[in-house]
Amino acid sequence: MERRSSSGGDARSVGRTQGASIAKAIGGTEDAATGRAARPDGTDSVPPKPPYVPVGRVGKPHGLDGSFFVEQASEEPERFAVDVVLHVEGEPARVVSSKWSGGRPVIRLDREVERGAELTVPRESLSPTEEHEYYAFELVGLSVVEEGGRSLGRVAQVAPGVANDVLELDSGLALPLVEACVREVDLERGQIVVAAGFA
Repeated sequence: MERRSSSGGDARSVGRTQGASIAKAIGGTEDAATGRAARPDGTDSVPPKPPYVPVGRVGKPHGLDGSFFVEQASEEPERFAVDVVLHVEGEPARVVSSKWSGGRPVIRLDREVERGAELTVPRESLSPTEEHEYYAFELVGLSVVEEGGRSLGRVAQVAPGVANDVLELDSGLALPLVEACVREVDLERGQIVVAAGFA
């Protein structure tokens, strides 16, 4: 989901996640055909970059004119403004009406869409990240290791938490996305290094 959060728990809109002691990416090359970053030994290390990023999902109808609630909505309201073009199943759909109800966006598109369909925007339309700041989807699929080299699994999702976001791993572990835990994020190598004692 297109959500921002910081290691201090300042949840804002677009799926960026900031860790404080997070190092810059090191080395690696990218395969033009697959979009995967490759280690110097030629092995794939990063999942392909998605062409579209989710900003919400078609929810229950609102009224009789085809409007619907946006579920799992981006925290950036401009994503759902009139005349904005979203993508549903890879096809463009323009927002023709937009309002808020109960704190949630209610929109109508210029064509019918199925309930539950994902609303997305092109990846390249996202704002550039600042140093040590990442979109949540960039972290999904990265391998997680402790300082010292012990493998902990791969990031399955970045979940919002009360005080900070949480890295949920495919191994069942949940790690807080805070400076004390996350020591380095290397997107090119496809790896996150965390401090010992959190797993």
